[in-house]
Amino acid sequence: MPAKPEGLLDRDLMSEITLQPTAWKPARFSRWSLDAVRPEFLTLRSSNSKRSIRTTTWLDGLRGFAAFLVYLHHNQLWSHGDKGNLIYENSFGYEGRHYFAALPFVRIFFSGGHFAVAIFFVISGYVLSIKALGHLHKGQTQVAAEAIGSALFRRWLRLYIPVIAVTLLWMSLRHWTGLWVDLQETKTTFREDLREWYLTFKNYSFVFSENTFAFSEMYHQHTWSIPIEFKGSIVIYTAVPALSRCTKSARLWCEVGLITYFLYIVDGYYGALFMAGMLLCDLDLLAQYDQLPRFLDVLSGFKEFIFFHLFIVALYLGGVPSFDAPNIDRAALIAKSPGWVWLSHLKPQAVFDAKWFYLFWAAFLTVASIPRMPYLKRFFETQLCQYLARISFALYLVHGLVIWSLSDRLYAAVGLERPKHKDGIPQWIGKFPISKKGPMGLELAFWAPQVIILPVTLYLAEVITKLIDESSVRFTNWLYRKTLAQTQRQPLHKRSFSSAC
Repeated sequence: MPAKPEGLLDRDLMSEITLQPTAWKPARFSRWSLDAVRPEFLTLRSSNSKRSIRTTTWLDGLRGFAAFLVYLHHNQLWSHGDKGNLIYENSFGYEGRHYFAALPFVRIFFSGGHFAVAIFFVISGYVLSIKALGHLHKGQTQVAAEAIGSALFRRWLRLYIPVIAVTLLWMSLRHWTGLWVDLQETKTTFREDLREWYLTFKNYSFVFSENTFAFSEMYHQHTWSIPIEFKGSIVIYTAVPALSRCTKSARLWCEVGLITYFLYIVDGYYGALFMAGMLLCDLDLLAQYDQLPRFLDVLSGFKEFIFFHLFIVALYLGGVPSFDAPNIDRAALIAKSPGWVWLSHLKPQAVFDAKWFYLFWAAFLTVASIPRMPYLKRFFETQLCQYLARISFALYLVHGLVIWSLSDRLYAAVGLERPKHKDGIPQWIGKFPISKKGPMGLELAFWAPQVIILPVTLYLAEVITKLIDESSVRFTNWLYRKTLAQTQRQPLHKRSFSSAC
């Protein structure tokens, strides 16, 4: 998703909201090592399992579940090659092809990765604005400004340190082991690749750069969403202080106006997604103080009925066709897709990539609906979803590495080979043939390898979470505190959770 992915990519909600002093205390190395390598997915025993449920716990769970949808999407596409794109990313009945995996609603579990990334962005807009908006609602504009300053200082480091670590490790692994993968070839020497990595990364990590895809194409295809995540963060960190002096009604109208601007006037879908998260956060905070706009307050008694149907609409829109067919843009593709002909006329002229218009509404309505449906909200508060939430950023970053190395060989071994396997890994082709009968995407040949692939992916995500992701959070918090004047550090130390930055 991605993208941060951090919407990616905001796994550490509590760390983004609070800035407690970081003390690096001595610890037993043996215990730390065991904690780092002990698999948690076998027992779902995590540090989050004993925490009380917060009002935003469901957001964490939704992010974790969305990260798992990205994992499923990429595994399905990779294992089925070009046919996967043709079937999964098009509507049921497109050009006479009728597949179970392409059915409305069902398709979310086979090609829901795009939908998941849009959800990441809405969640990020919600999370990044919640602390500052909370202070604004209490009239604490100065504290809100401090919260924005702290978050903005740490944001770049928070997003890019894990990307730096994972891509350098992946590049080094390919060079030192000579591992063959069905991707762009590395340079002749490690020095050349390291230089190319730096040259592409500096553009990739620059917020105003238009050339961010070169890095992701060469070193990690799934990191395309990280620069977008950072741009969306800047949108939030600009909008909150800009609207801090506005009245409640003016602020809400400005948020709606910015969403309209990003979605209908300019091609800024990611800005609309982040602002949608901020708007939902603002409305939820107003609801806590019984200050919702009157027309929304009148409908509060029907909210479960209304949002149930909006959620159904969201799931349908989340399956928007998105396959890049030759010589046809996505707007034309949608107009030719069964079930989407009339919907295709809703796309505004400003949106270049048509799918993001529909994914905006899908993600916006999804995040708006879930907390209004108690049974669905409880699902995302379960221990499983909270476990996925904790490792979501790392899962987003490492699942591709597992696909390109281990999964690719297992898929070839069971009979799901790709054209380049004959030249790269011929010894793996058909090694353990398994039946490919049944509906596409439900074949035993796909699901049997998951017995190995899924645990390896989850375990690697856990290790990266502990060693890199959580360490980057601690480091950025520590670094920010080190830059503060001595007189500013003590108040931060004494603040309670409700007012901590």
